[in-house]
Amino acid sequence: MIVAIASGKGGTGKTTVAVNLALSLSGEVQLLDCDVEAPNAHLFLKTVTATREIVGIPVPEIDADCCNHCAECSRLCQYHAIAVLGTGVMVFPELCHGCGGCTLVCPEGAIREIMRPIGAVEKLRAGNIELVQGRLNVGEALVPPLIREVRARMRDGGKVLIDAPPGTSCSMIAAVRNSDFVVLVTEPTPFGLNDLCLAVETMRTLGLPCGVVINRADSGDGRVHDYCTAEGLQILLEIPDDRRIAEAYSRGKTLIGSVPEVRPLFLSLADQIQTLAAASSERQAEKGRIRVCG
Repeated sequence: MIVAIASGKGGTGKTTVAVNLALSLSGEVQLLDCDVEAPNAHLFLKTVTATREIVGIPVPEIDADCCNHCAECSRLCQYHAIAVLGTGVMVFPELCHGCGGCTLVCPEGAIREIMRPIGAVEKLRAGNIELVQGRLNVGEALVPPLIREVRARMRDGGKVLIDAPPGTSCSMIAAVRNSDFVVLVTEPTPFGLNDLCLAVETMRTLGLPCGVVINRADSGDGRVHDYCTAEGLQILLEIPDDRRIAEAYSRGKTLIGSVPEVRPLFLSLADQIQTLAAASSERQAEKGRIRVCG
């Protein structure tokens, strides 16, 4: 089962939920840290690095001797990564998305692709948890390609947790796509509610089942509860606004290791996710049967 942990905004406790949920599960667990601009799940786990692979995307290189300046490549590129000038062709590698279209349309075969590194994928081990994390190079703008490389290391048929980037941009969508269930972590504040609404609409557009975890639940107001009730969203877990939790987090400690009474809450969260994911899968199968019969 693939479970993604996401949020409409940063700082809600998404990584906290992902790490402690992984620690609560029995057997082999794979945790994918797809927040590649700032991976931090490893800070809460005593990990040993196993492998590190450099990841790149293909960008064009122009053979000036073959190029006739027809500008077909420039007209095709929607990201303006190639500019054809009177004196030659300029390539802007940072703008290139690696689609390879320019090499296909060049009538002279004057374009070949070279790999431009954008980051790395690291595999780490912490007990029964295999942590796979992406680490984007400083100053790099293309996030989804590295997220896709992290997801490409996903094992089939096991327990997989995905720590998604915050927000509702293409980075988050690349991380949660094709998940069996999405846990949306929020906080009971006006900002938390606003971004939860955006995240819920994104999940519905993607057709992914989701539930809500409220962090620092004793603070703020009750508008998040009211919204979840009105929208038929199940609140899976409420993490209390406890000073011990804040102190444990600031020291890089886990919740379930520092505040023992929190462990049953995460065990219950795991059970609820499995039940809701199974129910959603059954509903999708039933819809498929109805379409076939109809």
